[in-house]
Amino acid sequence: MAAGNFQRCLNVTLPLEGGWSDNPADPGGATMKGITIGTFRRFHPKATKADLKAISNDNVATIYRTDYWGPINGESLAAGVDLATFDASVNSGVGRGKAWLAASVGGSPADTVKKLCAKRLGFMQSLKIWKTFGKGWARRVAEIEAKGVAWAIALPGNAAVVKAVLEREADAAGKKAGKQAAGAGGAVVSAPAANAVVDTGSVTTIVLLVIAVAAIAGVLVWRAHINKTRAAAYIAEAAAQ
Repeated sequence: MAAGNFQRCLNVTLPLEGGWSDNPADPGGATMKGITIGTFRRFHPKATKADLKAISNDNVATIYRTDYWGPINGESLAAGVDLATFDASVNSGVGRGKAWLAASVGGSPADTVKKLCAKRLGFMQSLKIWKTFGKGWARRVAEIEAKGVAWAIALPGNAAVVKAVLEREADAAGKKAGKQAAGAGGAVVSAPAANAVVDTGSVTTIVLLVIAVAAIAGVLVWRAHINKTRAAAYIAEAAAQ
């Protein structure tokens, strides 16, 4: 386990949560560092938006420790697994974070990190707003995966080993992205053209087939993008070793 790793995890997640936001269209209302005005008022009932905007680092840490780190039992989790679970819980709720963790254990901590991040991303892809926010979400999850794996395998004096593992992960993700991109292109090329059919009775079937092929190609394009993003995140993390 990685007792005392809370601040380290918070330092990674906080920049991803962003700073001040007060968009009238946001049902959560005014938000600072991922903390909504409603959440802040649970700790400080009379707080104003100005108070939230000026929230201290100590208050930020208290809220994240109380609402996320404690409920996921972060102190009991292995390094890297704690980060993946914590960030997922902050982003998508403690219930989901804990469920993804429970469904991912059984291998090494590094394997758990990768499985948890894959489940998290699968959930995100099921949301209707994936097309709008998917690229940003994929980048965040990829960064957490790469850093989580690095933490999971890190030992004193083995920075070179960590870097080599991260580079191998980057290579594997890059190759997978290439195959998926090629598959998407192949699907489009092989799709039959409805206007090439003389028998009008078959046009509907062919059109439906073209639509299905296009859908498959679209899925492969997204998967290629996700793995390309993962490769970039692993490369960046390897360079930081």
